Amino acid sequence: MFDFAVVGSGAGGSSIASLLSKKGYRVALFEKDTNLGGCSSSFKHKGYWYNTGATTLAGYEDGHVVKEVFDEIGLDPNLKESELSMEVIHKGKITKRYRELSKFVRELQKNYPSQKHEQFWNLVYRINQEFYQLKGYYYSNKNIIAKLFSLFSFLPFVIKFRKYLFISGEDFIKRCYGEVEQEYKEFLEAQVLIVAQAKLKEISFFTAAVALAYTFNKNHHVAGGFKKLFEDLTKNVESVFKNTQVLNIDKIGNYFELETAQEKFYAKKVILNSTVYQSDQLFSKKRYKEEFERYKKLDNHQGTFVVYITLKTDKKFDYHYQIIKEKCFTHAISNSVFISFSDDFKDGYVSITASTHTNYRIWYDQYQSKKEKLQGEIAQEIIQTFKLSKDEVVDLFSATPLTFKRYINREQVGGNPITMKNFLVKLPANDTHIEGLYQVGDTTFAAQGWPGVMMGVKNLARLLDV
Repeated sequence: MFDFAVVGSGAGGSSIASLLSKKGYRVALFEKDTNLGGCSSSFKHKGYWYNTGATTLAGYEDGHVVKEVFDEIGLDPNLKESELSMEVIHKGKITKRYRELSKFVRELQKNYPSQKHEQFWNLVYRINQEFYQLKGYYYSNKNIIAKLFSLFSFLPFVIKFRKYLFISGEDFIKRCYGEVEQEYKEFLEAQVLIVAQAKLKEISFFTAAVALAYTFNKNHHVAGGFKKLFEDLTKNVESVFKNTQVLNIDKIGNYFELETAQEKFYAKKVILNSTVYQSDQLFSKKRYKEEFERYKKLDNHQGTFVVYITLKTDKKFDYHYQIIKEKCFTHAISNSVFISFSDDFKDGYVSITASTHTNYRIWYDQYQSKKEKLQGEIAQEIIQTFKLSKDEVVDLFSATPLTFKRYINREQVGGNPITMKNFLVKLPANDTHIEGLYQVGDTTFAAQGWPGVMMGVKNLARLLDV
């Protein structure tokens, strides 16, 4: 019998499995797919490697939670730091999102001139720095008493950021800038959507500030891709079961039974790294299904559409770009596409991962025609923007939310947006009402992205008292 069974090997699942293993617990890690990492995994197609989605590791630096977790695990990842987080291409303008604040503000002044930039972006930068320096809070939803005590731990947080928690990002920006030029508003919306997965009118200015400041944290590229990172991250886990989908979980007395197609496994405690919107599918008993069904109302049905390309070219590229169009892509809910080039330019080959936001319910009918249409639009945008010839494209295909469902068992991609309607008290915690059952990942506390998920890992470790 295992001490812990972790279902799902995304950033949260792999990290907590490794952390618990480091502390001497017997851990089993289950992954439905061939590759570890979930939305952050790597995969091979026609002999070429691609990053599934996430292609940067943000927040790996002293004083930040990502490095704290990795240090506790004993992981020293092979990373390449980048001063330039990405280049934003918008209506013929190129804005370089430098990590250094003053350099970035100069870029903004060049493309979206305003006397308010320095004041506004200094505030964004300060909020982000102060947020990551704040420690001591935790979040529990095991029962009403545990929840109230944990919420009390956020009092210093609420006092410090109270001016920014109860006003929308859109309203605060209007207050700061006055009339906001449409092009600059489009720029801000596109930056926020990458991180917060929501629009400025839906989130508090605090959330908007942390999202806008994401590029001021250290951003790294993983040498060898995320496949190598997850292999290193989980190498001290006793039992890693790939290609092993957990079909049903049942509690028998003081332990859990996990049923797979191959065999049954037993563990004292279970940690789910699945989305809270679909975790009910892992249970057959009504009590356990109801634990997660109550979170379905938080599902914004947001998914991702990703185009994958391999090029044979001698052209040189930066790592990350964002293209902002005037109108939304067809069958998407965003007018921008985030483009990442691989970090290894071997023998003239380079892979591209290009993603945009969509609603996963769009893909329930006319699937193939919709897929071809959106793939064609994004591919054409990339080819035109980077002046590529068709001969340079050696592989081109795409993935819809249903593709993600097939391989990593999730349609909703991007996490649980921290909007004004579901801020904190309505968030799923890392514990549950069921004794011995826990959860981690981008749909639970604290948020999406590596920093948000690692905050959840730290919170879960505290709740487990390890």
